[in-house]
Amino acid sequence: MLNKNAHVGFEGFSKLSRTERFERLIDMGALSQDDVSYLCEGGVRKLDLGDKLIENVIGYFQLPLGVATNFCIDGDDYVIPMAVEETSIVAALSKTAKWIRKQGSITTDVLGDCILGQIQIPRVKNFERLEACFADHRVALIDKANQDVAATMVQRGGGVMDMVLRRLSRPDGDDMAVIHLSMNSCDAMGANIINQVLEYLKEPIETLTHEKVGLCILSNLNDQKLARARVVINNIEQDLGERIQEASLFAEIDPYRAATHNKGVMNGIDPILIATGNDWRAVEAGVHAYASRSGAYQAISHWRYQDGVLTGELTAPLVVGTVGGVTALHPTAQLCLKMLGVTSASHLSRVLAAVGLVQNLGAINALCTEGIIQGHMKLHIDNLLLVAGANDDELPVLKKRLQHWLTLHRRVSLKQAITLLAELRHAAPVRL
Repeated sequence: MLNKNAHVGFEGFSKLSRTERFERLIDMGALSQDDVSYLCEGGVRKLDLGDKLIENVIGYFQLPLGVATNFCIDGDDYVIPMAVEETSIVAALSKTAKWIRKQGSITTDVLGDCILGQIQIPRVKNFERLEACFADHRVALIDKANQDVAATMVQRGGGVMDMVLRRLSRPDGDDMAVIHLSMNSCDAMGANIINQVLEYLKEPIETLTHEKVGLCILSNLNDQKLARARVVINNIEQDLGERIQEASLFAEIDPYRAATHNKGVMNGIDPILIATGNDWRAVEAGVHAYASRSGAYQAISHWRYQDGVLTGELTAPLVVGTVGGVTALHPTAQLCLKMLGVTSASHLSRVLAAVGLVQNLGAINALCTEGIIQGHMKLHIDNLLLVAGANDDELPVLKKRLQHWLTLHRRVSLKQAITLLAELRHAAPVRL
């Protein structure tokens, strides 16, 4: 956790040099001097770690690692590490979090504590017999799995909690059965241990039921453990509040808008997952499946305005880990977890939900006011300067000219950057 009064360090953070940012983060308690040295040296450089993680390693692909500031979640201050390449995400998050800090609050909680796995019986010979057999042996199967496979998890307060039999209709009219297994994986994401349990149970289930088991695999659509975040902002002008509410309603009833709306939520969540070594693909799959649970793809966040108060809420399956896997092996992931100060997997999932909801608000607010292009373009100018080939002396002058062009024409392109640079070079020598 950050030092008391760490929020003071957020002031003017975006205007600091990189060295000054490091000094500020050290003062706030977010980084140590060793962390700074590690980052300045380029992080992981040897290929040994890569060889342990995947096959045919030839190097590392690096993403920028930044921090979003101004977050106060459940009364505590946070510096949010984000590994991401998309322009404006970090800036929009920090700006929106500052708005909320001044006029409102962010609160979070977690509903449930289990992950979900499935044991499939593709073609059931006698469902009634299977149902009776399952009812007779369910508790014994749970106990056996906990004793023989998940004993360590049980010692930590987790393990297999329940098993439920489901009946599905095949297209050919026969029955398919699925046994849903719920497991508390404590602070691990849990994919490895739950898959071990599922595969272990295959043989005893086949022996007891005389049915043939098919797939044994976890499900990323997990409605057993949901992270929830709520944002309340006071003193909102009626016009803005109603615009944000209408944008939310659009995403709630139209899947074409919902897809982009939810992508905006994931703009906040995915960079933290990557920074902390978590499986962002699994979380993405779970979130989008959860968004379709009604039979139609919908927004996973909702915003409402009434009497000067804007309220937003997000609920989603954000199953993550703070121990094991890449999270335990990768030094940058460990650094980012330490920076966040999270104490458990549930704690991390609550932060993810909060950041996703704040990012969502930032995107909607931009759409409802200046438009998404203006905000993106202001930050995109720095990229254009580099691609156009401006040198160190030309950068500040060209940046001012591009900003002026953007103000006049509301858009700017690489072609315009190249043209203005050529004009600059043909004019009088640059004076700084």
